[in-house]
Amino acid sequence: VQALVRLANQYSDPLYPISSGKNWGYGSAVPTADGCTILDLSRMKKIIKFDPDLAYITLEPGVTQKQLYDFLQLQGGHLWMDATGSSQECSIIGNTMERGFGHTPYGDHFGNVSGLEVVLANGESFKTGFARFPNAQAAEVYHWGVGPYLDGLFSQSSFAVVTQMTVWLMPKPAYFQAFFCSVDQADFGPMVDALRPLRLDGTLKSAMHLVNGDKVVSAFDQYPWQQMQGEAPLSREWLAQRLKQLDAKEWNASGALYGTWLEVAIARRKIKKALAHIPSHKIKFLDDKLLKLARLVQKPYQAVTGFDLKGALDKSIPVFLLKQGVPTNAFIPSTYWRKKSPPPAMDKADPDRDKCGLLWLAPVAPMTGSHAVRLEHLVYKYLLEYGFEPAISMTLLTERCIDCVVCITYDRENPDEEQQALACHDALFAALTSEGYFPYRLSTRAMGMLPAAAPAYVKLINDIKRALDPNLIFSPGRYQEKE
Repeated sequence: VQALVRLANQYSDPLYPISSGKNWGYGSAVPTADGCTILDLSRMKKIIKFDPDLAYITLEPGVTQKQLYDFLQLQGGHLWMDATGSSQECSIIGNTMERGFGHTPYGDHFGNVSGLEVVLANGESFKTGFARFPNAQAAEVYHWGVGPYLDGLFSQSSFAVVTQMTVWLMPKPAYFQAFFCSVDQADFGPMVDALRPLRLDGTLKSAMHLVNGDKVVSAFDQYPWQQMQGEAPLSREWLAQRLKQLDAKEWNASGALYGTWLEVAIARRKIKKALAHIPSHKIKFLDDKLLKLARLVQKPYQAVTGFDLKGALDKSIPVFLLKQGVPTNAFIPSTYWRKKSPPPAMDKADPDRDKCGLLWLAPVAPMTGSHAVRLEHLVYKYLLEYGFEPAISMTLLTERCIDCVVCITYDRENPDEEQQALACHDALFAALTSEGYFPYRLSTRAMGMLPAAAPAYVKLINDIKRALDPNLIFSPGRYQEKE
């Protein structure tokens, strides 16, 4: 990497580093500017160091979610990673440097790393934190180090190439239980307000995900072109009927409880009490024993009730496992929602190859019901107006904020639909930012679309860029704001 960077710097030939290139919905492996040479780090698959007692692992950019999970299973499965729902083949470092998030108490990925190794534009390399000193004993266990904290400069930036990182792992809890709650649309805001105190006081230790009806249906089905007679967007009547068949509501939450059996039992009672005043709420708890029983009775249950328990389990189990750090490909077929041919098998699906249109837009808001409802209204307004289904997930990301991930799904083989999707993205981006809801990360489409920031901030960032990368060889235009 150092040799390639020196060569690029010598000839002012821009490089665009990627880890696995599966940054789906945010640009995949597409550079932020024309004329870049892609620096593909996906073959850097080494696990450098593993400490089972202190629960950390040091790895390279090509290490995928599946590779790390398989490695931890070989060590006995006593330590969990945190996984996203994107793909088993996504890079751990790639997602972390975009400040991605997952499902367990270690869901804040960038908040659970230390000791980056970076290569600068002049080809020099160093490690951050204590790791910059020889024989540093705490380099992997204390991410601040001493002096100015530099790690943040290398996330969501174009200042260097990250070639190594230490990731902290979660000890397997004594007991784990997932829960699923659904409410009608009118009770969505009250549900957020009811859950917030449980996130603040530590009852809910991990990120909790709330998905709307359009998001649920796209996970189970493809767009019913025949029933809609070729028209879009999906009729709200069809959606309501399908949600009824799936035993789902307009908003559906999933979370998890971790600890001893007694700790989980106490948390479970607190959740039930917090939601008791919401008229439409339905809540179910699921652990390994109950899941095993459900698998055994799925056929007779369907025969008696007519409800497709197997289909529901097929979609619930990946969510259940994600909350235990198990990566999955189960949600990749949802990127084929607007395609008119069936998606391939999960292990053969490739949204880029098959021209699945996918644009993510991810604004962050304070964790109140009023803000959640305002985001919901804005997304519904713009996506329905432009002819798309308003598929939304909202994550109670920290103790105080919501991350709302909007999915604009379309068919890239339909040029008119693609242009409409891009126009929809741009209009919604402008509407959200004008109301103060800024995204936690940007797609290549959105680079340069942020409104003007404080001039002193922009000047400082650009001064750092010029100091570290005077020939502008790293990812031109990536997270750069205009002066």
